[in-house]
Amino acid sequence: MIRKTQRNAKLKEALDSVLPIALIVSVLCFFLVPVGSGLMLAFLVGTAMIIVGMALFTLGSEQSMSQIGSLIGARLTKSRKLWLILALSFIMGVVITVAEPDLQVLATNVPGIDRGALIFTVSVGVGLFLAISMVRILLGIPLRWLLPVFYGAVFLLTAFSDPGFLSVSFDSGGVTTGPMTVPFVMALGVGVASIRSDEKAKDDSFGLVALCSIGPILAVLLLGFLYPNSTGSSSMVIQSFEDSVSLGWGYLEAIPEYMLEVASALAPIFIFFLLFQFAALRLPAVQLARIMVGIVYTYVGLVLFLTGVNVGFSSLGYVLGGEMVSQGLSLLLVPLAVLMGWFIINAEPAVHVLNKQVEDLTSGAISARAMGRSLCIAVATANGLAMVRVFTGLPILWILVPGYLIALALTFVVPPIFTAIAFDSGGVASGPMTATFMLPFAMGACNALGGNIMTDAFGLVALVALMPLITVQVMGAIYVVKLRRSVAPAAQPLPAYGDDEIIELWEEMA
Repeated sequence: MIRKTQRNAKLKEALDSVLPIALIVSVLCFFLVPVGSGLMLAFLVGTAMIIVGMALFTLGSEQSMSQIGSLIGARLTKSRKLWLILALSFIMGVVITVAEPDLQVLATNVPGIDRGALIFTVSVGVGLFLAISMVRILLGIPLRWLLPVFYGAVFLLTAFSDPGFLSVSFDSGGVTTGPMTVPFVMALGVGVASIRSDEKAKDDSFGLVALCSIGPILAVLLLGFLYPNSTGSSSMVIQSFEDSVSLGWGYLEAIPEYMLEVASALAPIFIFFLLFQFAALRLPAVQLARIMVGIVYTYVGLVLFLTGVNVGFSSLGYVLGGEMVSQGLSLLLVPLAVLMGWFIINAEPAVHVLNKQVEDLTSGAISARAMGRSLCIAVATANGLAMVRVFTGLPILWILVPGYLIALALTFVVPPIFTAIAFDSGGVASGPMTATFMLPFAMGACNALGGNIMTDAFGLVALVALMPLITVQVMGAIYVVKLRRSVAPAAQPLPAYGDDEIIELWEEMA
């Protein structure tokens, strides 16, 4: 039911995302930093599982989650009942976020906080702000006025929060904008926006991802009041394999655990969709079967992805960071993080779509190549800053506060379309490799240096997610300056772009 070309395209995207990190790590471990041969073999097996798992997951998510979001959004518009739109938006925001793979990985690595409580808290935050986003769309409230209000509330709350929760809370906002949540949220927003008939209805459907990223930050900051004595020690379990047989059995024993875990995460989505199907949708058998097949692909892909990440991939990242400190190679941590950041962002397929999108928006004034280089430099810098924090214990707010002030100030300078792209694409940079490898790498180095993991290592995802907010809008400001300096008789106004051109960015991720 799924074309071979689609499968090949998704497999290529997964290879492009994972292989650069795998090659860099392999070179390090084979020639510079000694690690156990069993762990290295587990890493290679985990890499293969992640590649296959990501391909299946993104393929299934595109065929199921995007379709479910679009169908529910369209059906909600017909009801024209505000309470129903808000209630279902909240419920679907919660159940979709629970299954987000990057959130699952982050929750596993956070020490001192119950994993289930963290996932549930983040999911409720997304659900609440998805409902708020629906209200914004229906009332036509400008995004540039809401962002300062909600981020002002975030930074006000940080003054009363446990410092150990600051980094985790902002990381939570970064990992929720992933391939499970975003396609559904964007499709739902477009459907609800169709209720309005004015010219700005389509433009107001943008910004859902931006607002849904704020909800987890606020929710986790509030959760911190329930965990006032959180520790900074690592909760990561490092797998140890003496030979190939123990490695094989280690993976086989882990698979049933993640099969049950993923089934629990996807079951609410499946049940909700079936109920909606029988109550309102009543899709034809062929379309229903296609969505069901997509859910199966999503399930299998998630099982393979989480098994590969937790058994071998993240474990080696943690050990590698610690071993580099133990071997006296601490000075290489920053340049290595910068190098990995460059390749991580350059390998993200959605980034190339974003670059082409900006080039089209500016009619070539900002080339895709210039946009790509800017993002590479920005994300590489973010990784380097994250590793500097590991060394120095620099408070995360010293970077986030100025960064968000700049991003929010730019919203009143650049054309609204650039603000929409910037804040909706914050999760593009913080792809799966950031949460699954770079964060454990920073945790391992931090632990070996005797630092506090909660305050010094976490925050890496947040820094990476911050960069597109600034970079895309800076490019928008450059475009405005070029327009004003143009020798053309009359500077052409920025054209209006339809929703599908923004959604295309996330379809590449899905």
